[in-house]
Amino acid sequence: MTAFIAQLCKTFFQPSQSVLRLLPSARMTSMSAIEIEAVDKSFGRTSVLRGISLSIRSGEFVAILGPSGCGKTTLLRTLAGFEPIDRGSIRVADDVLSGNGRHVPPEARGVGVVFQNYALWPHMSVAGNVGYGLKVQGLSRSEREARTREVLRVVGLSDFADRRPAALSGGQRQRVALARCLAMSAGVVLLDEPLANLDVHLRGEMEEEFARFHKKSGATMFYITHDQSEALALADRVAVMDKGGVRQFAAPEVLYTQPANEMVATFIGEGQIASVEDFVADRSGHGIARFFGEEVRLRCPLAARPRSAARVAFHPADLQLCETGGVPATVRRITFRGSILRAEISVGPDEQTFFMNVPAPARIEAGQRVAVTLTDGWVMQDPQTEHAPN
Repeated sequence: MTAFIAQLCKTFFQPSQSVLRLLPSARMTSMSAIEIEAVDKSFGRTSVLRGISLSIRSGEFVAILGPSGCGKTTLLRTLAGFEPIDRGSIRVADDVLSGNGRHVPPEARGVGVVFQNYALWPHMSVAGNVGYGLKVQGLSRSEREARTREVLRVVGLSDFADRRPAALSGGQRQRVALARCLAMSAGVVLLDEPLANLDVHLRGEMEEEFARFHKKSGATMFYITHDQSEALALADRVAVMDKGGVRQFAAPEVLYTQPANEMVATFIGEGQIASVEDFVADRSGHGIARFFGEEVRLRCPLAARPRSAARVAFHPADLQLCETGGVPATVRRITFRGSILRAEISVGPDEQTFFMNVPAPARIEAGQRVAVTLTDGWVMQDPQTEHAPN
């Protein structure tokens, strides 16, 4: 049994080649860049990953975001070494881990993994869970105890060192899992939907914990989630996946304001799509178009070309009520959301449905006729003539 636990610990928490003493203000020098190039993965006849390519900088916090079944967890498992790839390559710190006829086993990859269910040993104390990997690695008892004390202090669990996992809250167990990675000086940390089992209040606290962990460790972090609020709040860059492919890989604000395609546009921030007419760009990153007959000024790529019809992406906050001019609309439904009212409206002869935010309190009700204007939006690229933003 002891040998089995040791092997599991090696598999999940193998350290990098150089294990450094952690100091309160120290950052790891073992952080590693990740290169994923044209990776394909299938299970039987089902293709799960299709030509995945990501270049992740050393020390970067990257989130992989997408709907259920898009392949994001399979991507993490190939990076961890739990699944071999069919084609392509995966490199960490210039070492080929997968591809070209090579598959490095999980225990030799030098990565830390934080699972959704925490993967803590129930019979060990908090200190025992954090320090066991160091014991397997061969550190002396005094070194193990010193390292364990330091990382428990960093994650705020010094007073819980002697407790068993069953006596901890979900958030505290998650911090134990982070402390274990911090103790092992993993240059790459993979997190597989780590907040999925926590309530809303704890999720907020743990988002701050992950941000502190990243700053303290300097590790390259690869964070899988289906919750876009987590991804946008935590990550330096976010890869949006759908149907086994990466649809856009960019900073959160770029995904929100400059989606590369309609999938990303509608997936991020309750985005909406509408058709506009007579679009003319001014080569300054803006252009003029007609939104249901009303002339509006919109953002667009610098290389955008004039065209008679285009598609514009926007968010509920970009539609506003107006007293003069505007586009006639009918309010179909009102939902109270605290500081705002979410209004469902229908616009145009085809009664297209859109959503808009109206500051509360406001005198607006279902069935009311109103006028709305589009104050901001991003004209989607013409796939035949324009390139998606990086």
